[in-house]
Amino acid sequence: MSDALINGLAGAGGGIIAQLLTYPLQTVNARQQTERDPSKPAFKDGAARQLYLVVKNEGWERLYGGLMPSLVGTAASQGVYYYFYQIFRNRAEARALERSRRGLGDGSVGMLQSLTVAALSGCVNVLLTNPIWVVVTRMQTHRKANKQQRPQGLNCALDKPLEAATAENAPYKTIDVFQELYKESGVLGFWKGVIPALIMIFLLGAVAKLGATVVTYPLLVVKARLQAKHMINDDKRHRYKGTLDAFTKMVRYEGLSGMYKGMGTKIVQSVFASALLFMIKEELVKGARLLVTGNTSLVKKLPSKSSR
Repeated sequence: MSDALINGLAGAGGGIIAQLLTYPLQTVNARQQTERDPSKPAFKDGAARQLYLVVKNEGWERLYGGLMPSLVGTAASQGVYYYFYQIFRNRAEARALERSRRGLGDGSVGMLQSLTVAALSGCVNVLLTNPIWVVVTRMQTHRKANKQQRPQGLNCALDKPLEAATAENAPYKTIDVFQELYKESGVLGFWKGVIPALIMIFLLGAVAKLGATVVTYPLLVVKARLQAKHMINDDKRHRYKGTLDAFTKMVRYEGLSGMYKGMGTKIVQSVFASALLFMIKEELVKGARLLVTGNTSLVKKLPSKSSR
């Protein structure tokens, strides 16, 4: 088994466990990012309050909306990233050694090469797995009618006919999201939000972790907005033609604070998930190498990757 494959499988395993433990926070964060109305409590509510409201109004199961495609996406994302990272890293190390033999450099991979390896791995990851994350965002932000409101003719809480309320409470399946996306935008609809996601790859490699979160968080919000479902009767202020249009309208109608909605939730979730991922991945890599070679001394320092 190749070293790249070991790292890929370990990254996938670690990512799945971290995702399972932090998923409710991801759901809340997605809702905070995609809430467009500044007058609604959800626009300013913290993570704890949002968790409470989702459970109270929609039930525990809504905290895990889209969990299965998210686990698939996490496994694919982490697996693809670490697999290609190891391949690109090995090539960079080979080139560095070759240059050293010619009297150029000391044979080590420099900072610029390391950033390039991480950026290329991230780009491959984003391009291959973006369709999965569009589906996950749709399922995370799908809202059920208040479970305490029993529709009778007209649902007063939603001001919708009984049929509409019943349809909204129907299970929102992965296949429904795929069909919905294709009907809306065709094949390209599965790559909504890919531009801000690619931009983040390069910015995350250029600044420190906390600084990166502050600098790139608006891109996360824009990506979520582009991926979330837009109702036909949505206010035109909340319908976006693309990345630049989303930025412009959000700043104009929601202010700069709208670009940082849910950032506290994201920081907590990211730090927790990253710690779990790298701890678990390291143990999985050690275990895999021990099984394959019987020699744990082959364990290398793990590459770092900022959380999604």
